[in-house]
Amino acid sequence: MGTAIVTVALALVGYLATYLNGLRLAQRQARLTRVNLQLSEFYGPLFALMEANSRTYDTFSAKYARPDGRDPFRHDDPPTEQELAQWRTWATTVFIPNIRAMRDVVVTKADLLIEEEMPPALLQLCAHVSGYEITAARWAQGDYSEHLSSMPFPGRELREYTRDRFTRLKSEQSALLGRGSGRGAMLGDRRRSGPAR
Repeated sequence: MGTAIVTVALALVGYLATYLNGLRLAQRQARLTRVNLQLSEFYGPLFALMEANSRTYDTFSAKYARPDGRDPFRHDDPPTEQELAQWRTWATTVFIPNIRAMRDVVVTKADLLIEEEMPPALLQLCAHVSGYEITAARWAQGDYSEHLSSMPFPGRELREYTRDRFTRLKSEQSALLGRGSGRGAMLGDRRRSGPAR
């Protein structure tokens, strides 16, 4: 009788251990699936677009720098007509499409946010894009009285937000996959901010 009880008890313990292990693995797989989605559909694209936009703005700033090294929008003297014409070309070709793509990621993939509420930097990004859409519509009508969005670009805040969340999720992904974490090793520490991207 005692042997039968021990056998049944061991079988129950084995079953319980198998069940708990299976539950833990299922939860881990579900978390990995979500992290992969967050990286591939939200934070990865947002981070890449932000970095591309920032680097392109740096190129614009260097190409059209005044003799003191500052770009036309960070200078005491206002931009010339030629500089404004170049700005409109860069803005309509690169900057506005990039920030629209960023806004579209935020609007269509908000369910993948880490936070429970929309971060202020993302709300400011959406407002900035709306302001530029008005400016671009005026340019299309030949009205060049404005050249920037009515809402400032949250450059530093957005860059820090996307970099932090992207590297945090990459570290978590590595841990879930059983790899070591090299948080931020793949990323340089670029701290740029432009007035009108």
